[in-house]
Amino acid sequence: MQSNVFLTRFVGYNLVKLLKVDSTNNYLKILLANTTPLPRGTVIMADEQFAGRGQVNQKWISQAGKNLTFSIYLAPHFLDAAQQFKLNQAITLGITDCLIKILGNNCKIKWPNDIYFNNDKIGGILIENTVRGQKISESVIGIGLNVNQTVFDEDLKNANSLTNILGVDFDLMTLLSEILLAIETRYFELEIANNLDSLFISRLFRLNKLCQFNNGKQIFDAAIVGVSQTGLLILETDIGQQQYNLKEVELVL
Repeated sequence: MQSNVFLTRFVGYNLVKLLKVDSTNNYLKILLANTTPLPRGTVIMADEQFAGRGQVNQKWISQAGKNLTFSIYLAPHFLDAAQQFKLNQAITLGITDCLIKILGNNCKIKWPNDIYFNNDKIGGILIENTVRGQKISESVIGIGLNVNQTVFDEDLKNANSLTNILGVDFDLMTLLSEILLAIETRYFELEIANNLDSLFISRLFRLNKLCQFNNGKQIFDAAIVGVSQTGLLILETDIGQQQYNLKEVELVL
């Protein structure tokens, strides 16, 4: 573990750099179980994850040394257990704050927490919270961002990277520093004001556009019009507004 010269107040001040690990989230959770106390804002960064995880038990596949794969430890005691999606808002907004400066306004949040540019996925987030009583006590936030990778597996039809989009390579540590600062800024905003709903909704991928969705039984047309306070996706359908959880509906691309 080492100290760093990031411009943040605490996120990334303690950084653990690994060459190879199954999952930075797993590594961080082991540290939390065996280190007392682990400084909040600790970041685990790996050149390679061989068992990285995404939402709904999906794998996050990343070429070694080309991308950002890291996890952040936060302790958002100010959030009630029912407000877990608020943390998701702060993290995704922080990442897109940074990436919009690089890529422009076509960088969007695909509900609930994927990062897209145009119709391609460039990043994903996996947040694992521990709740004690009525509050969130610990949060392990895994982030994967495709940066300098140029070739992806054929089954990843809509994967893309910053270097493919812009035609330049990025310094990973510089980009990490910028992302951590942006995340920390939104995290403080969440703690002080807890008012990120409208901005999060404004950055949603395919907002107010008629799209196709799959609910496991049928494909239907609907438009994304918002997200509930608990993170449910709100769709305008031919029978009115309906709300869906993560495993209940999928956007067809």
